[in-house]
Amino acid sequence: MARVIQISDTHLGRQKAHFVGNWPPLRDWLVSQNPDLIIHSGDISVDGADVDDDFVFCREIMADLPAPMLVVPGNHDVGEPKSVHQPADDHRLERWNRQFGKDFWVKDEENWRLIGFDSMILGSGLAAEEEQFCWLEQQMDNANGRHIAWFCHQPLFINSWDDIDNGYWSVKREPRGRLQDLVKRFGVELIASGHLHLSHGFVLDGVQFVWCPSAAFAVGPDMQPPLGGEKQLGAVRYEFSDAGFTFERIHLPELTMMWIDDVVHEVYPPR
Repeated sequence: MARVIQISDTHLGRQKAHFVGNWPPLRDWLVSQNPDLIIHSGDISVDGADVDDDFVFCREIMADLPAPMLVVPGNHDVGEPKSVHQPADDHRLERWNRQFGKDFWVKDEENWRLIGFDSMILGSGLAAEEEQFCWLEQQMDNANGRHIAWFCHQPLFINSWDDIDNGYWSVKREPRGRLQDLVKRFGVELIASGHLHLSHGFVLDGVQFVWCPSAAFAVGPDMQPPLGGEKQLGAVRYEFSDAGFTFERIHLPELTMMWIDDVVHEVYPPR
């Protein structure tokens, strides 16, 4: 049995330290869980896509974790595909990879292959996007019968694979279709994400989808349309075994509930 804890959207930075106060209680909780692995599903930093020191600060503050941690990047870490103000590009990916390792990775636990990939380059047209798709197919083709779970920042969709373009909130439709083909072909059983600052879980076509809540803040109705799930801070605990997996979405009341609406003018001012 392997215990894996997923955390997400910590939005940590030295200069904009609005959410740093939630890190010590989150770390204490992680220690209490005795995990074998920690997976951070992105937006580890408040603005690492532009601020080098945000990544340095994250590495400093997370240096004494109770287990190895693997991270996939979020939009505030490497930008967004084809964004006018902060596009995901080769320079931002190089900065990320230098600080946290490759933006897509694989880890085998028990009879499971856990695959993390970079949702922020999907639809970017970068060479790295096609490289990642080829790598993803190869990792599943070589899984040798292991169960397969995916971890990424953005959810692949909000309601169904047939969603129209959800804009900021999910992966774009064209790369989503390619991912759906891979899910069907290789029998992916779990797809876990962050990004929405919502806690949610549902099953569609035999696949368990999990939205990990943020450990930093929630988003009010004036800034986020109804998407499903619960607005709370927390984490997700998984137990992986040869036979399958279980998971629990966990609300952590020891984290201070904050609303980005109250501080967005300071943290993410208009450009």
